[in-house]
Amino acid sequence: MAEVLVLAEHADGAVRKVTCELLTAAARLGEPAVVWTGPGAEAGRERLAEFGAVRVYVADSPDFADYVAAPTAELLASLVAGKSPAAVLVAGTLAGKEIAGRLAVKTESGVLTDVIDVAAGPDGTPVATHANFGGAITVHARVAKGTPVLAVRPNAISASPSPGPAEIVPVAVTISEAAKAARITEHVTAEKGERPDLTEASIVVSGGRGTGSADGFKIIEELADALGAAVGASRAVTDAGWYPHQFQVGQTGKTVSPQLYMAVGISGAIQHRAGMQTSKTIIAVNKDPEAPIFEIADFGVVGDLFKVVPQLLDEIGKHKQL
Repeated sequence: MAEVLVLAEHADGAVRKVTCELLTAAARLGEPAVVWTGPGAEAGRERLAEFGAVRVYVADSPDFADYVAAPTAELLASLVAGKSPAAVLVAGTLAGKEIAGRLAVKTESGVLTDVIDVAAGPDGTPVATHANFGGAITVHARVAKGTPVLAVRPNAISASPSPGPAEIVPVAVTISEAAKAARITEHVTAEKGERPDLTEASIVVSGGRGTGSADGFKIIEELADALGAAVGASRAVTDAGWYPHQFQVGQTGKTVSPQLYMAVGISGAIQHRAGMQTSKTIIAVNKDPEAPIFEIADFGVVGDLFKVVPQLLDEIGKHKQL
């Protein structure tokens, strides 16, 4: 069985959720093999083994922290040439997409981004699923040349534990001078609250124009905290300055695919739907029964959010006390 290379997303030895999702997808196509850049592989090995990694190729070099995406792309290209994998899977993040593009050029291969599902075709080659035109059309695509490079959207595939040996295999690669053209001069740790990261959260509560103001939007934060969820916002909210732009969900914001997405006071314009409609379960609260969000919602409540959400908070509180 051919290997499927998975580029690990990690921080200080902690394996990020999307890496477990990629391992689950890789197991459908072949033998999952993780590519780990920088230090911390031993700390993350147990987590990788839990989700089926057969081996972990470790390139422990400061170059991967000191420079932008190019060194990682060169490492993957070297492994593709030496291992002839069935595919390479990376997270569909900004960095992941850049690495995918660079790798595709280096290996003269096709690349598919914003993948929401992966399966083996009749001939064993990877078939990727995309939600195009704001999710109006589902497309199945495959790479026609080279080693398929797939950038998979975080939270699109549910991670399933499947124990593997996760054998550590050190690898050496010589990074070219061209790959060192752009150097990272400083690392700044972003301030992070207690809420989960928007793109990795299993529950997201988003508020829209219906919240009325920055003060009105606070009820969205309250509901999110009650559910242990991340907070999202529509473009109308961020453009109005009611909430920071980095929390915008939509075609020009972030794309999320949580297990549960709550759209509160959001009409559901196509721009917003493009960023969240692959969520597993969608609950909408809107006072307009004709709001487009109800077209894709699994459950909907027609009503004033300032009356509905307090009742919901009361019920959540009661369940927490049981």
